[in-house]
Amino acid sequence: MHPEKIEQVLDRILLRVEKPGRYVGGEYNSVVKSWDEATVKIALAFPDVYDIGMSNLGIMLLYQQINNQPDMLAERVFSPWIDMEAQMRQENIPLYSLETKHRVLDFDILGISIPYEQLYTNVLNMLDLAGMPLRSLERDERYPLVIAGGHSCYNPEPIYEYIDAFVIGEGEEIIVELGRLMQRMRGASREEQLREVAKIQGMYVPRFYDVTYNDDGTVKEIIPNTPEAPPKVLKRIVPVLPKPFTRFIVPNIDTVHNRAPIEIMRGCTRGCRFCHAGMITRPVRERPVEEILEAISEIVANTGFEEISLLSLSSSDYVWVHELADAVQEKYGDMGLSLSLPSLRIESASADLLEKLGDTRRSGFTFAPEAASERMRDIINKSVPTEQVLQT
Repeated sequence: MHPEKIEQVLDRILLRVEKPGRYVGGEYNSVVKSWDEATVKIALAFPDVYDIGMSNLGIMLLYQQINNQPDMLAERVFSPWIDMEAQMRQENIPLYSLETKHRVLDFDILGISIPYEQLYTNVLNMLDLAGMPLRSLERDERYPLVIAGGHSCYNPEPIYEYIDAFVIGEGEEIIVELGRLMQRMRGASREEQLREVAKIQGMYVPRFYDVTYNDDGTVKEIIPNTPEAPPKVLKRIVPVLPKPFTRFIVPNIDTVHNRAPIEIMRGCTRGCRFCHAGMITRPVRERPVEEILEAISEIVANTGFEEISLLSLSSSDYVWVHELADAVQEKYGDMGLSLSLPSLRIESASADLLEKLGDTRRSGFTFAPEAASERMRDIINKSVPTEQVLQT
């Protein structure tokens, strides 16, 4: 189905569904590049509804990285809500991109961000809506190369049958490398393409490994079955954080986090025993204060957002947090800008810090003691005395 036909059908059915703004695109700051001039086309998919996916910083970072390449384009794809899915199946509308309404089948790469395991079934549903065979071995070079990344992909085995290759680690650099690879390998078979993908550090191609299991269902060993596949896939790390994303797409509707996030720090050294993210995002990398302040100014100018979230796994552990708080108060205190600091550790969040940031409009702080008793906090390696919790 051509994009023009998809738009015609959308004009007819969108009034039948809840929140039609989820499905039309055209938002302020969205990037629409020439389809014919781009030599590599990448669909970035988030396997949940628009309201949730548009709040995901990872998708926006990849969107920027790809569209900054003059010969590549990235367009967004989200999972439809059940009412829209029913209409799409009834009208035979394939899963399409928001920017140009091209079918997912028209892209070279389908990159799926999977931050948590509950989205596995949505991934399969999106593949089905796109008109693609679910299993990787049933897809050849006529279909987009299906790449999955995100925190849940550090254990790829639960969905290995359905994904062509997994990104183990951080994807800002890998996504561009994959685009360049597809430029070089255009016309090659899917098997040949994947053999080259397997050579990229951080890429795990399931079909090139034989996995055996113990009697209790745990993995016994993983052995490569082709020379291109490394015996051990090393996590891909971006040594220096790329410049913050500041040209956020302004959503058509309210989203779950209707604000602009800035990642002030990536990684954590605390080692809480329940925390998956704290283990997999090491080492710690921090942004300079000036880079954060510049990003805030650009975001306000580019988007009009009045709320900024300073993101990290433990914001109060950011080494320059007090300098940042002083600078934010001095520069933006009279602008009515709202700031939020998620995931503050009680033992490292001082009253002085809270007072500084509290002077900005409707500042939000999230404390995470995680357990009600001191004994349980000790067990999970988040040792905070009860007295300190109450004092904070």
